[in-house]
Amino acid sequence: MSEIINVKNLEKSYKGNKVIKDMSFEVNKGEILCILGPNGAGKSTTINILTGALGYEAGCIFYKNRKIEKEDRDFKQILGIVPQNISLYEDISAEKNLKFFSSLYGLKGKELKERAAEALEFAGLTERAKDKVNTFSGGMKRRLNIACAIAHHPEVLIMDEPTVGIDPQSRNHILSSVKKMREKGMTIIYTTHYMEEVEEISTRIIIMDKGQIIATGTKEKLKEEVVNHKRFIIEVDALDRVNLEEFYNVEGVKDVSIEAGKLEINTLTGVENLDKLISILVNSSTRINNLTCETASLETVFLNLTGKNLRD
Repeated sequence: MSEIINVKNLEKSYKGNKVIKDMSFEVNKGEILCILGPNGAGKSTTINILTGALGYEAGCIFYKNRKIEKEDRDFKQILGIVPQNISLYEDISAEKNLKFFSSLYGLKGKELKERAAEALEFAGLTERAKDKVNTFSGGMKRRLNIACAIAHHPEVLIMDEPTVGIDPQSRNHILSSVKKMREKGMTIIYTTHYMEEVEEISTRIIIMDKGQIIATGTKEKLKEEVVNHKRFIIEVDALDRVNLEEFYNVEGVKDVSIEAGKLEINTLTGVENLDKLISILVNSSTRINNLTCETASLETVFLNLTGKNLRD
């Protein structure tokens, strides 16, 4: 992937307290970059700096190798912004909201009308185009907020916790829409409190804590590097024929136990040894009734790195 945004040595303070500390990262074209972190980690501050809503004391931001200056209008034109708090005019229709926000990006006339209709359809709100926003559910308002952010066809879409407090159907629609936008070539920066969303949509993840990036990579890479083990859970016909000590002779095996009548074997992620484990059971005339493999979850990775619940 080609680099589209590059953040170098960024620093930001509030009342003498440094909330962003020498932060550097890149955003690649066509990716869904998810940013995770406990409350106070600096996620929203980082997002607000990228959108130009906040200034910063040190560091540089580059867009396609061009340094972004403060109040850089050309850079803002390529951005779509979905803020954490819904930003709509409640007493006018969905269509009028779309046309107003789209006009801020220079759209007008026939193009404005077509883009507004396209965005409404994408958000699943065509039938409610003429209705006032104050008649909408929370999920519908979130979807309209996204429609307002994408009508001008931004190159980069920044979404700050876009699914907070909405119904499951709207959440599923938004996640599906995010993946569709990426398929069309859009680059997306996405912050969330929901691990399952990151599991579903991310192509790469940044984990932040105390104003710093503490890990970055794909979900598969983070699981392997941070929690470098997997667990085989094996149901057999007769546990009394199983000699646990034999499994310790297999490369990668770290721990073997019997839990709830099942054989559990913890082994290093990077070692392929399942065939050897099965051979031990076969050689002892033990029949395998069921075998499952559990790998680390993103939540386990997060807790290992930060020691905190995501909602702390």
